[in-house]
Amino acid sequence: MRTPLLAAAALLFAALPAPLCADTLIDNANGMQVDAQGQLQRFNGLLIGSDGRVTRMLRRGEARPRADYRIDVRGQTLLPGLIDSHGHVMNLGLVAIQLDLTGTRSIAELQQRLTAYAAANGSSRWIIGRGWNQELFSDRRMPTSADLDAAVPDRPVWLGRVDGHAAVGNSAALREIGVTSTTKAPRGGTIDKGLFVDAAMYMVADKIPGPVPAQRDRALVEAQQMMLANGLTAVADMGTEIADWNALRRMGDSGRLQVRIMSYALGIETLLSIAGPKPTPWLYDGKLRMAGVKLYADGALGSRGAWLKAPYSDMPSTRGLSQIDDARLKNFASRAAMDGFQVAVHAIGDAANDQVIGAYEELALTYRGDRRWRIEHAQLLDVNDIPRLAKVGIIASMQPTHQTSDRTMAEARLGPARLGGAYAWQTIARSGVILAFGSDFPVESPNPFPGLSAAVSRQDPDGQPPGGWRPEERVSFEAALAGFTRNAAYAGFAEDRIGSLDPGKYADFILVDRDISQIPPGDLARTRVLETWVGGRKVWARTASAAAGRGR
Repeated sequence: MRTPLLAAAALLFAALPAPLCADTLIDNANGMQVDAQGQLQRFNGLLIGSDGRVTRMLRRGEARPRADYRIDVRGQTLLPGLIDSHGHVMNLGLVAIQLDLTGTRSIAELQQRLTAYAAANGSSRWIIGRGWNQELFSDRRMPTSADLDAAVPDRPVWLGRVDGHAAVGNSAALREIGVTSTTKAPRGGTIDKGLFVDAAMYMVADKIPGPVPAQRDRALVEAQQMMLANGLTAVADMGTEIADWNALRRMGDSGRLQVRIMSYALGIETLLSIAGPKPTPWLYDGKLRMAGVKLYADGALGSRGAWLKAPYSDMPSTRGLSQIDDARLKNFASRAAMDGFQVAVHAIGDAANDQVIGAYEELALTYRGDRRWRIEHAQLLDVNDIPRLAKVGIIASMQPTHQTSDRTMAEARLGPARLGGAYAWQTIARSGVILAFGSDFPVESPNPFPGLSAAVSRQDPDGQPPGGWRPEERVSFEAALAGFTRNAAYAGFAEDRIGSLDPGKYADFILVDRDISQIPPGDLARTRVLETWVGGRKVWARTASAAAGRGR
């Protein structure tokens, strides 16, 4: 549902001025960014040309150039626009307009939310929702069809887990999609008591009603406002479907697209359907591009779908779920690479990461040059496999808040002896690998500041655990900020236009309420964005009520 902040932000956004058509000087700023050498670079002025790109960065003591407009920001901290290296734009918006189960603490609470939503949305035949996480339940039990039937027995219900790798349907939904007690799950999936995991979800995906175009358009508006409110000016959209791309094009055609989106198509067929034989050029003044393809090697840790080299410590009967065999992985990746598309593969478990690294090692023998092969998540690696990443130029696209959310679950799933390569940011970076940071929203919040905090502390916003979880894997403040700016742009072949405020790049920047380089990690996590600028134009500003604490 639309929050008060989003409603206020939408009204403010509509009232913002037209793009500047003259030079603008942003002055008296506490500006900071990470330079090309990884050092913190400070400045206090920014000259923006009429084309929305940076003309000059100004340091303290330098004479101010003449400009048509001068904006004094009175010492506020100015940062390059932050970039989420791995998000799901449409899903973020859909969570806002469908049944949101984020933070549910028990199956009883899930049932209560479901019942209330059904009563308030009586005209909808299907009830679609997302966000439950059994790891927050005291008994850690997955919901079943019977649990949903007890709340809503007469309408089809389909509720996805927070990570998007499992979903549960009630009996009415199972009848609708033709699943019975004798239905067998496909390779890479499981079905148990109405709970569908990984590939089993995909086999019925076309039978679950998706959002109509008007709903997708509304979801994109919601998602864009959430991103801008949290200081995100760009995102790598991991798993863009054809209907998502069409909605993005509609938004761009109408002049309403404000964030920059680097799209990675969901699968090779979707990629070729959208882009054809070569990557699309940047559209809408650098706002949208089909950059590559997203493939899956395994599932998620929470649903025990992450593919491990050894059995799960808390369920020795399984090693997880492999989603693709070696031949198909290499064939699909090769098909994309031969046409110049970037390849990004989801891999969480150590067996999946081993498989993907091996595929890239082989592909690199044929496809030379700057390929920037990506592994999405790289959460659990065999420590012996980490040195292989840099040798073929693999980028590790990782999500710091996954570590703070998953640490107790990771300990249970793996046991202490296998945690050496778990969320190993410092070890991976020290091996020569570029880290690109993100959130995997809506699995986690789109707010990047808890991610920055987690990266430098290995603690959640409440300071837990004391001293940090496996604190040797912390990274420096500069490395964390680079992960959400320069490195994130580099990971999407966009470093020539975004990721920093160097002259010639787009003037995408944010103003925040504190100097994030000088505060404890807990305060860093609570940073609030005051203004968001894209291409030299203010596109979002915090209202007084939101600044007082009512904002998301």
